[in-house]
Amino acid sequence: MPDSLLTLIPVSDLRVGHFVLLDLGWMAHPFPRNSFRIESERQIETIRALGLTRVRIDPERSDALTLEAAANTSGPLGEATTAATSATSTATQAPADAAAQQRAQALAEQRRALQRCERQYHEGARRYRALLDDMEHAPEAAGQQARTLVGAMLTDIQGHGESAIRLLSDVQGDRAAQHAMNVTVLAVLLGRALGMGGEELETLGVAAFLHDIGKTRLPDLVRHKDDAFTAAQLKVYQEHVAHGVGLARAMGMGPAVLQAIAQHHEATDGSGFPRGCRGEDMSRCAHVLALINRYDGLCNPLNPSRALTPHESLSLLFATQKACFDPVTLNAFIRMVGVYPPGSIVQLSDGRFALVQAVNSARPLKPRVLVHDPRTPRSEALLLDLQAEPSLSIQRSLRTDQLPRAALDYLEPRPRYCYFFERAVRPDSGSAGTLT
Repeated sequence: MPDSLLTLIPVSDLRVGHFVLLDLGWMAHPFPRNSFRIESERQIETIRALGLTRVRIDPERSDALTLEAAANTSGPLGEATTAATSATSTATQAPADAAAQQRAQALAEQRRALQRCERQYHEGARRYRALLDDMEHAPEAAGQQARTLVGAMLTDIQGHGESAIRLLSDVQGDRAAQHAMNVTVLAVLLGRALGMGGEELETLGVAAFLHDIGKTRLPDLVRHKDDAFTAAQLKVYQEHVAHGVGLARAMGMGPAVLQAIAQHHEATDGSGFPRGCRGEDMSRCAHVLALINRYDGLCNPLNPSRALTPHESLSLLFATQKACFDPVTLNAFIRMVGVYPPGSIVQLSDGRFALVQAVNSARPLKPRVLVHDPRTPRSEALLLDLQAEPSLSIQRSLRTDQLPRAALDYLEPRPRYCYFFERAVRPDSGSAGTLT
């Protein structure tokens, strides 16, 4: 069927089973293709967050049961019933309508804020992939791309005042680009928390963005570290650091960036590689980069079955690997992300289960959470801002296998943890989910 003849329906009428065609450029949405069959409520939630009011569906490629259910609620009889009900209740619903409108506005802003984060994240990942393509034949141009992206990111962060670290929806795509973006976002936020600014913060951001480019020079078999590596394979894997320094030098990077890349696998206690240097020999940028690189590696390993939750990752770093990291840097990171970083599954003091979605880096003990509420569809749920709920707190962290099935299906913990930053909610705001 020609695209121009496809059925237009309101986004609110989308159901699992609809075959949709999005009238957007491929960089304006996170899906692999513009046209696809909807397989989950999460995909519907993502489409709603794009800001579209109507979308095209292809009835011939949609599930028949989905179309039948839609017809039962949107045909002439359904429209007449809806109109009659609306006319009967108009006179008594003015206060309720005002509250519903306020909630709808807060929900729309919540979706727009997440959409902004995801678009910027995807653009950064796209630029990383483009940089990898360019660095062999146009290294200086690739270097300028890295500086431009990091410069824009720092300008955005510095314009926010207080920033919040935001968990993104299920982000699909290239793992290397996601790792580069995660490390860059968290590193520059931590650098800022440590008082870095100006040239030093830019150095950290560029080094974070480029720290793993040397892996492109490795054979596929040893590109990602595996505990089953032989001694020879481990030696080849470790060579990605030297390859990265060489590529960054060809891009025109200065000594401070090169040093941070060279030391991103070093450890304060001398147990790192390639040189086994100790903390006093590492730059401040290298301390930050080594910590954030390790944290993201624990949360997002090559094998998803070995992933730790953000809370577990942080606990492991502090409990058993503390000697590997600069104590000032590690303590600052814990203060920034809180005990329960975004992506942590928690139980609140009133017994409800929740997923931490955003942490204000200046007030990390009161994050914004998605609460399991069977009365509200997940796609319609406002985040609960614990800053506005003094009687509520987080009681404990949980693993996914500790959640009741209903809570697990509702919260849908991510198979990968991807982060970006947004402007923090005002501490005196009484409206959960409303961003400034």
